[in-house]
Amino acid sequence: MHEAMRIIQETLSEPSFVAMSRSDPDAMLYYRWYTRTPVGDKFACVVVKGLSSDPFILTSYLTDRVKEGDVVWSRE
Repeated sequence: MHEAMRIIQETLSEPSFVAMSRSDPDAMLYYRWYTRTPVGDKFACVVVKGLSSDPFILTSYLTDRVKEGDVVWSRE
């Protein structure tokens, strides 16, 4: 499996936390911390839209900073 696909799959199946998007009430942001990515230690963020029916991934990216939004689920 390609590394990017593995990160997306892990982030969705075992996120560190999930937050509601502040700009789109139908989107959720799944975050998971990764060390040693090609660009350093980062959060992976996978944005999923259409949670109630027919969900799909809008985008995914690595980031230093978590976007503001209400956390709806946390591993801790």
